Amino acid sequence: MSGRRKGVLARHGTKQWDGDVEEYKRMLQAKSRTKNWGRWGPYLSERQWGTVREDYSADGSAWDYFPHEHARQRAYRWGEDGLLGITDRECRVCFGLALWNGKDSILKERLFGLTGSEGNHGEDVKELYYYLDATPTSSYLKGLYKYPNAEYPYADLVEENRRRGLHDPEYELEDTGCIDNDNYTDVQAEYCKYAPNDILIRITVTNRSAEAHTLHVLPQVWLRNTWAWGSPDEAGTKKGSVRRTDPKQPVVDIDQETIGTFQLFFEKSADVEGPELWFTENETNFERVFGGSNASPYTKDSFHRKLVEGEDEAVNPEEVGTKACGHYRVHLEAGGSAVLRLRLKSTKDEDTSAVGPNDDGTFPSSFDQLFTQRIAEADAFYEKRLHGITEEHNQIQRQAFAGLLWSKQFYHYVVKTWLEGDPKQPEPHPSRRTGRNSDWSHLFNREIISMPDKWEYPWYATWDLAFHMVPMAVVDPFFAKKQLTVFLREWYMHPNGALPAYEWAFDDVNPPVHAWACWRVYKLTAPRGKRDLDFLERCFHKLMLNFTWWVNRKDPQGHHVFAGGFLGLDNIGLFDRSKPLDNGGTLVQADGTSWMAFFSLTMLGIALELAEHKNAVYEDIASKFFEHFVQISHAINTFDGTGLWNEEDGFYYDHLRFQNGETQVLKVRSMVGLIPLYACLTLEQRTLDKLPNFTKRLHWFMENTPELAGQVLVVKGCDPKHPGQTRHLLSIPTEDRLRHLLRRLFDEDEFLSPYGIRSLSKVYEKPYVTTVGAEEVSVEYTPAESTTSMFGGNSNWRGPIWFPVNYLIIEALDRYHYFHGDNLKVEVPTGSGNLMNLREAANEIARRLAHLFERTSGGKRPCNGPSPVYGEKDKDLMLFYEYFHPETGRGVGASHQTGWTALIARCLSRLSKEERLALD
Repeated sequence: MSGRRKGVLARHGTKQWDGDVEEYKRMLQAKSRTKNWGRWGPYLSERQWGTVREDYSADGSAWDYFPHEHARQRAYRWGEDGLLGITDRECRVCFGLALWNGKDSILKERLFGLTGSEGNHGEDVKELYYYLDATPTSSYLKGLYKYPNAEYPYADLVEENRRRGLHDPEYELEDTGCIDNDNYTDVQAEYCKYAPNDILIRITVTNRSAEAHTLHVLPQVWLRNTWAWGSPDEAGTKKGSVRRTDPKQPVVDIDQETIGTFQLFFEKSADVEGPELWFTENETNFERVFGGSNASPYTKDSFHRKLVEGEDEAVNPEEVGTKACGHYRVHLEAGGSAVLRLRLKSTKDEDTSAVGPNDDGTFPSSFDQLFTQRIAEADAFYEKRLHGITEEHNQIQRQAFAGLLWSKQFYHYVVKTWLEGDPKQPEPHPSRRTGRNSDWSHLFNREIISMPDKWEYPWYATWDLAFHMVPMAVVDPFFAKKQLTVFLREWYMHPNGALPAYEWAFDDVNPPVHAWACWRVYKLTAPRGKRDLDFLERCFHKLMLNFTWWVNRKDPQGHHVFAGGFLGLDNIGLFDRSKPLDNGGTLVQADGTSWMAFFSLTMLGIALELAEHKNAVYEDIASKFFEHFVQISHAINTFDGTGLWNEEDGFYYDHLRFQNGETQVLKVRSMVGLIPLYACLTLEQRTLDKLPNFTKRLHWFMENTPELAGQVLVVKGCDPKHPGQTRHLLSIPTEDRLRHLLRRLFDEDEFLSPYGIRSLSKVYEKPYVTTVGAEEVSVEYTPAESTTSMFGGNSNWRGPIWFPVNYLIIEALDRYHYFHGDNLKVEVPTGSGNLMNLREAANEIARRLAHLFERTSGGKRPCNGPSPVYGEKDKDLMLFYEYFHPETGRGVGASHQTGWTALIARCLSRLSKEERLALD
């Protein structure tokens, strides 16, 4: 291996990787652009309908303007969706599955779920599907969908969930009876790449029922409609084609002006009937949707019309269009399986003939051999990436990574064009110019982005994405760094320094964790001395703009206390914290202020790293962030004379300030008061010795502002590797207050649950009630779905376990332990007499989070809840939910929110004896 290649490997966190790992070779080829292994991937959304970018209504009612009923009939403007599908990185050519069980009223081309107004707890997918495996270059992908053999209960799911209230459980597919006695078919889709533009596809269908069943399988390929709008933003505005040129072979020829020409080959098999090739256009059926007339009888819903409605003339007899499928009729005996093989390949690749179909259209044995090879390569790749104590832990990590990689999505939304409308389309309603996202006309989204959940949240959320990239850095450091830098580019970051929050309201304020993510990814992707300083420096400059926006926008009075809004914790408060208060009061937030202290310390750490290893000029900037932190920390502890700390309760609380100067303390013990734990940083004397300018300013500041110097704790001789050396700890809570907070944190009657840290104290099983102005408000411990309609009702911070905040607590405890060592021990649980140092206490939280996914003695995984689906055959299936019930471990919210819940992989790694946190 060349010295240059070794340097690349080390800089991107691959010192522990053998250079012969094939998947990593592909990653390097993709990074250097010598081979475009990343062109194709699982980038196809699972839901394009009901999104803001497809909404051209006057009142912004996205769910009503483009409902699921329209999805099969209307061409999308900004993307595509499909079932277990793939597409290229600009979503020009798409491949996905369509299914019909012979009973449904709708051809199954996409996942079904409820809109915000239909679900009793907001948006909610009502399907059973799983991401089973994936590699960073998508050289191998495996996903599973469970399709009922009985009629899919669309109307029943909508009507019953709409009937149920906020305090009722959600009505799930398993509750309808349609899959009782395993009356469904497993549809497994696998993809493996022979070459960057040569993809082998294997679809395995297995009848899980005790009775024979016939399944219609329609693998389909289509072109995203880029030609109907007249917009220069698109990747090709000329209408391409899919057609059949050889009437004797089941082959579709694909032509799209910017990606070139491809072919999709369908295998003929004696075991199944078909394929019969059908063709249509990816165009809106105006007659059915709007009552207008169609330019062509061949519309987006033609396959549905032909198969389900029996309209034979719905497909084009000329066998040409922009959408095509191969119709297979598969008869399955009870427990029987069948395999369908396809291949999507460029007509110009020179290295693809080795596994090409024979002249008669069949596929040779080397087809399956390549799958075996790619699976073995995926195993070899993950052997270097998984660090669980047990094989079960490795399995949990691998599925978490699979979900993370499958949740990459092509995301396209050019706000200026969306606001103004397209040349070939009617002009949008005038309200659009001053409505949602109108202040973000610079925002140009056309990128592969990590989604929180490709169905419930098929759009990015910036603070979610920051957490995604920490586990992502373990498997794909290149993608992790690129994602973080993308959001700091000028076509994402607002000119004023704000980061876009999420599609429904880019102006909303998420917690400022982007800097932390950049800092952690920098550390995780290479050992010390080999780290990517260029990446860190590039991020740091843009992060300073974001920090300045926060200071100017969220601390308008200059008091170093912050009122950032809801800050991602949705309904955690007594009222909606993102809206102005009716009584004219101002909310002084313990979490908002603490997030800014955390932001300051993160920027301080980055500045010191750059000053030590890049350029001494960063010492000046480090001094500025040190001052910011000390001022913020002092403010939260002394604001209005008493600070946000409550000595009686040993906790940080929000304060409500009224215009007459009076203050009301909102004494709710929630995650809001634990976030001050995050803001802590240790400064080593040996580091300060290398930075004389910063050290000089540090000492001057402490000598000349004694009222602020108390925010810095100094100890000597606690570093076993450097006896006699001094350490400085910057933190919000003093050691005494830290002990008080940790007593609350590890109290099983308050925050510590069998499965992690609750977001609201359990003491509020008896609701906390108070009066704000003339209004009585309350908060109640609600361990599962939300019982309020605040923020749509589909997110709940009044008790459940959330991975991002749990993970930050774990990291904070590590930092405190690094400073205090065994000099600070706490009871875990509180009152047990079992003393732990803070590193051990952090591991205990990680252990409890792991219990969510580990099989119990009864063979069930708590995260799967009481669902009957997960029997012996499906015991290894698991879902990485948005949040979790702290008493039972049941997953709640978006079922595939693998992004930040993939942090479980990091938690399991730290429990391994081989794991070493990169805290130096």
